[in-house]
Amino acid sequence: MIALRDVTKTYKVSKEVAVTAVRGVNLEVAPGEFVIITGRSGSGKTTLLNLAAGLVKPTSGEVRLGDVNLWSLSDREQSLLRNQKIGFVFQFPSLLPALTVSENVALPTTFGTNHVGANPHARAAQLLEMVGLSDKLSVYPRQLSAGQQQRVVIARALIRQPQVLLADEPTSNLDEQTEREIMDLFRDIHARTGVTIVMVTHTTQLVSYGTRAIEMASGLIVHHRA
Repeated sequence: MIALRDVTKTYKVSKEVAVTAVRGVNLEVAPGEFVIITGRSGSGKTTLLNLAAGLVKPTSGEVRLGDVNLWSLSDREQSLLRNQKIGFVFQFPSLLPALTVSENVALPTTFGTNHVGANPHARAAQLLEMVGLSDKLSVYPRQLSAGQQQRVVIARALIRQPQVLLADEPTSNLDEQTEREIMDLFRDIHARTGVTIVMVTHTTQLVSYGTRAIEMASGLIVHHRA
């Protein structure tokens, strides 16, 4: 599903200084896996996730989604591929405050080709029921708790029926109880839909939720655990 082949990412800080965030990484994620990537701050795990998403161009190496080399595509083709095949869950919910919960979830269907049926809001309602928010369709993000907002983001990430769900520190700003609830939700979604999930977290206690764990340090994968 996802393949990174000898991928390196170096950021130019100044004329004299460059920082290599990812160093010659090789990684394959099979369809249906739930991979959790851990590591200290600065280990390269978020850069690795952004490389897998095609949000960051590698300095060298190849990134593939299925049989497609992401950087052989035009900007428009990349955008359409991300919109249709990849769902994103970030650390902070980034919901639009002027839209209702249902409208936020349905928002990605306004871009590209609509392949979720004639009524995206019906699909949004189904997803909100799946994440336990069937009674919140018409409320606004400010009326929700942090955990509820993150549930909305997860529903929004699934609206296009993506092949891959990428999550960057999705529980880092939540309390311990809400963190468990969100991780239980990810595990349930994985079991019910079979979507491939790649999640980055600094909390090593969460690796038990996945089917495989990867640890990064200094831009390298230093440990695999099935």
